[in-house]
Amino acid sequence: MENRNQKTSRLVFSAVMIAVGTVLSLFKIDFVMGGGLTICAMLPLVMVSFRYGTKWGVFTAFVFSVLQCLLGLDNVQYATSVGMAVAIILFDYIVAYTVIGFSGIFRNSAKNFKSALISGIALTFFARFLCHFITGWMIWDVLWPNEFGMAAPVYSFCYNGSYMLAEAIISSVAGTIIFKKRPELFQ
Repeated sequence: MENRNQKTSRLVFSAVMIAVGTVLSLFKIDFVMGGGLTICAMLPLVMVSFRYGTKWGVFTAFVFSVLQCLLGLDNVQYATSVGMAVAIILFDYIVAYTVIGFSGIFRNSAKNFKSALISGIALTFFARFLCHFITGWMIWDVLWPNEFGMAAPVYSFCYNGSYMLAEAIISSVAGTIIFKKRPELFQ
């Protein structure tokens, strides 16, 4: 059972990690096909999930997802129906970012921290990719067909896959380095 100081510490750490992730998400590197790489914006959520478990990690990631939705609310204006607007809100923001909270799922079952971290990032970033892939294919291509003449699923795969793969690799490397220097941030 957590005492009052532990609960306060958990809330403060999580709030700081949400803030750090939000600030990092504002700095994007645009990719050739589109999409934006936010260098390590998801890593603070991964750290919360590893430190406090997936239940708290999912809650923290959900709060982050709501903030991301509010920051990206102008994207919803492009929807041509209520259903499309709901799908954008859910799959481009709420579900896509909330799944990152599951990244600590391997923290107690892996043989070493590095494999747990990389496995957690790979799984949850892939789940986030799937969310963006679905909206790219089913919604955004309807609104703006791609200029390359590619089939919608192929374009969505390339568009979302390029920056999400880079994000996963960079977050895995950065997370491993941070753990070596400051393991208490994950424990």
